[in-house]
Amino acid sequence: MSRDEEYDYLFKVVLIGDSGVGKTNLLSRFTRNEFNLESKSTIGVEFATRSIEVDSKTVKAQIWDTAGQERYRAITSAYYRGAVGALLVYDISKQSTYENVGRWLKELRDHADSNIVIMLVGNKSDLRHLRAVSTEEAKQFAAENGLSFIETSALDATNVDLSFQRILTEIYRIVSNKALESSNNAIKPTGGQTILVSQTPDEQKQGGGCC
Repeated sequence: MSRDEEYDYLFKVVLIGDSGVGKTNLLSRFTRNEFNLESKSTIGVEFATRSIEVDSKTVKAQIWDTAGQERYRAITSAYYRGAVGALLVYDISKQSTYENVGRWLKELRDHADSNIVIMLVGNKSDLRHLRAVSTEEAKQFAAENGLSFIETSALDATNVDLSFQRILTEIYRIVSNKALESSNNAIKPTGGQTILVSQTPDEQKQGGGCC
């Protein structure tokens, strides 16, 4: 493997939410530092990768993006398989995209691993003059549902890196704690393996909203 392919952990993170909330631009801003105003709706599934450092370990994120439209529902179970993190995205300037967050969360709970780490992301914070969803309301929803929460702007890059850094760090901490507890090191990653995270009920209680 070349140096840029070397990593200690590989985590699959999925982006979900209504079409048009900016999932694809969040992905391209984080992985390529690009933003496309003419971005078309994603057809099917695409993913990109980027590695970050956490506690002197190289964590490679494989971030999956899918169409938010109903007609691509058939890909659901395969899309979520092996995912250890999810960014649930809505548009702060479109109330309807926030109202659908509950439905997306249910889909996530139905199809993904029960211990998946979920972050609620209010995107397009640059449209503050068009804000339709208050920060406090979303923060409250996140707290009630055990999610972390952040507002981002893929357009001006506000908090995009931070959102991915936070969720990847949280996943890493859960996995590395498990590795410490595991006397036989069963969870120790091998090259290219996506690690499934499982938490004890106590750890789940400690999760919950941040910021």
